Amino acid sequence: MTQHRFFVPPEWIHEKSVTLYGATAHQVRNVLRLRPGDRIVVLDNTGWECEVELQQVSSSSVIGWIIEERPAMGEPRTRIVLYQAALKARKFEFVLQKGTELGVSEFVPIICERSVVGDVSDLDSKLERWQHVIREAAEQSHRGRLPILRAAMMFALACQEAVAANACAFILSEHDAQFSLKHALANITSNERKPPAAFSLLVGPEGGFTNEEIYLAAQYGVQAVQLGPRVLRAETAGLVAASVILYEMEQD
Repeated sequence: MTQHRFFVPPEWIHEKSVTLYGATAHQVRNVLRLRPGDRIVVLDNTGWECEVELQQVSSSSVIGWIIEERPAMGEPRTRIVLYQAALKARKFEFVLQKGTELGVSEFVPIICERSVVGDVSDLDSKLERWQHVIREAAEQSHRGRLPILRAAMMFALACQEAVAANACAFILSEHDAQFSLKHALANITSNERKPPAAFSLLVGPEGGFTNEEIYLAAQYGVQAVQLGPRVLRAETAGLVAASVILYEMEQD
């Protein structure tokens, strides 16, 4: 039977016991209707998880004893930072949810020429809701750490940062890419003794990046790649690219 998983603040864990409060305790007590003797998994976002047996379920808190501590197994070895152009609310939440399930390590909303919003502050107001989406997806998919959600930034700054992070940086382009993502990854793995452990991936809005943006990214050293002959939706392209990267880099 799959155990329910919860990311909690580190201060809720005290040596061999765990105390849950607030919305988490409410979910355990009133939504899942768990009782003393039931077991859950608690994570403090360090990459470790604790199997906990519930001892006391009250109206104010839930208390349990730690049965076992172990490394969480849901984290990929390859780190992907997804710079996703701003999309309509539900579409962006879809990217956050599915990207978390796939193994994306960090999300950065970016503002591009064709973005549906034109100001960074329009996105910052949504961060709390987006954090909630990420947390639920991380718990469901057995992640060992919560993906980082960064504040929104403009496209040019994202290009600069993507390369400065010592990561292999790609930008998805339908028409201006010389190589496919698969071909680019094959070149990396064949020419380097040790494949890169980190990737920066820039994905455009509905309508894609403009020619000027692709050119600007190239000036910073971001390589344009394409995913094949079919045109994917803005909320799908980054997820497909992340899946390809993780598959190619983490074959044992």
